[in-house]
Amino acid sequence: MASTGGDARTEVLDRIRSSLGRTGGQAGSASSVASDTAPEAAFERAYRVEGELGRDEVLELFIDRLEDYDARVHRVPVSGIGEEIARALVDARSVVAPAAISDAWLEPFLEEEGPADDGGRPGAREVLRDGGGESIDIDTLDTVDAVVTGSAVSVADTGTIMLVGGESGRRATTLVPDHHVVVVRAEDVVELVPAAIRRLVDEDLYTLPITMVSGPSATVDIEFVRVAGVHGPRTLDVIIAE
Repeated sequence: MASTGGDARTEVLDRIRSSLGRTGGQAGSASSVASDTAPEAAFERAYRVEGELGRDEVLELFIDRLEDYDARVHRVPVSGIGEEIARALVDARSVVAPAAISDAWLEPFLEEEGPADDGGRPGAREVLRDGGGESIDIDTLDTVDAVVTGSAVSVADTGTIMLVGGESGRRATTLVPDHHVVVVRAEDVVELVPAAIRRLVDEDLYTLPITMVSGPSATVDIEFVRVAGVHGPRTLDVIIAE
């Protein structure tokens, strides 16, 4: 009889743990099988697992990749995150943000008047919080101007930002709005993918849904014509906080 979805998931996780040399776990858990078996024999990995660049070089490489993907990059001190978010959202009235995001990141945006309406009147601004027991429906997400999130870890070599955990929010909130402003802490940028995966494992985030963002959404599936915003936000602002 074919295995159920749950059994297949357990087997996949056990194989991953075995390949990483990880054992242990409570009986009946996804790791219990791995605790009863020895890790698979070590094998040579031909790919790089450790970076060679210094901290400044890693950040420069990351920025180069992001700009090549048409993302807008802003470098600010940690104390300037809120002001930079407000500048990136100068044309926005409504924003969605995960409940875990600091109020300080959004206060400067709320303090400024929004863009004028058709009658020339300044518009009121609004921040919708998602999570913490309150999930915003897709129809509402489709009406907001932008989303603001944090991030878990980023890869300089590929220009990829990994969204997982409280500050990253739900996947829907980062894919439906047309504009994404994401905060990346400089210390969370690593050179290579294996280092990023290792961090996700160490922080116990690797079993959660992970959205990997490499620039604004774009596709050339139809007649090789580049179209933006098909699978996610067409505008990506990356704020690197140092």
